[in-house]
Amino acid sequence: MLNQKDIVNAFVKLGEYLAKKDGLFNDKIRLAEASNPWFTQSFINYSINSWVNCLKKETLEQFSANYSFQEKPKSIAIVMAGNIPLVGFHDFLCVLLSGNSVKIKTSKSDTVLPIFLADKLIEFEPRLSERIEFTQQLKNFNAVIATGSNNTSRYFDYYFGKYSHIIRKNRNSVAVLSGDESEEELNGLAEDILLYFGLGCRSISKLYVPKNYDLNHVFKALYEWKWVGDHHKYGSSYDYYKAIYLLNKEELLENGFILFKKDKSFSSPVATLFYEEYGSINDVKKELETRKDEIQCVVSKTIQNAISFGKTQQPGLSDFADNIDTMKFLSEL
Repeated sequence: MLNQKDIVNAFVKLGEYLAKKDGLFNDKIRLAEASNPWFTQSFINYSINSWVNCLKKETLEQFSANYSFQEKPKSIAIVMAGNIPLVGFHDFLCVLLSGNSVKIKTSKSDTVLPIFLADKLIEFEPRLSERIEFTQQLKNFNAVIATGSNNTSRYFDYYFGKYSHIIRKNRNSVAVLSGDESEEELNGLAEDILLYFGLGCRSISKLYVPKNYDLNHVFKALYEWKWVGDHHKYGSSYDYYKAIYLLNKEELLENGFILFKKDKSFSSPVATLFYEEYGSINDVKKELETRKDEIQCVVSKTIQNAISFGKTQQPGLSDFADNIDTMKFLSEL
């Protein structure tokens, strides 16, 4: 019978395989990029390297030791998002580490890598073949984890509301600047903004800056990312929104590959970063607390418990999406 140690060992072997990146894996990476132009090889490799760092024996053992293991597996349906490479892998990991079986409906935007990594995992631990299924028709399951937009979440509520569930909606991440950030911190902020073209829920889409803050400090840090403007889909988004904003006579700041627009919203389009000036940091804290259900991450050196600059796309295993403990949910079914 499979136990948690067996499953941990399988993921450790998978992590070791990811670190090697053999010819077959590199072929799959190229295929994933061909299937979804937003998944550049550099961004796929960033995601993979992040998982290499997590799939260590000690890390997995410490993470899973805090939860009970289901001796009689429940069947868990996962509806994966496809905004960034392997965005659904954490849910996949949690289901198996909690002793459950998984039925996966992948996003059409991210099919290649999840299936390939699951096949590799089964190669390392063949008994997992009975616990992993990919399907486009979800049925006969006990609980569901579904991730999508605010629109799709309404469908998820309708179809899955009668099951035990975690249903995730749109969330965005924000950064609060004090004005005394170092060059290194601002370079980290640039990565938080433009890694994965800003498509992740952990990508910074809104800045809070002190009144009269010189945004050229941020533009300078962003400059090393100017290559994103050459990407045809990102560049098209930049051109489109620049045209729209200019037609609407919106006030803009821009540097040829990213638009800065003053806006109170959190959810900025691709190639656009919203910003808002503040007079009192306490006012910002109150707003973030009021709107916490819209926020995935806060990056700052002045906000308590905020994430450090340059770290938003490096979550640990216990950094659960929407602050909902997925392992606790799965272990207590």
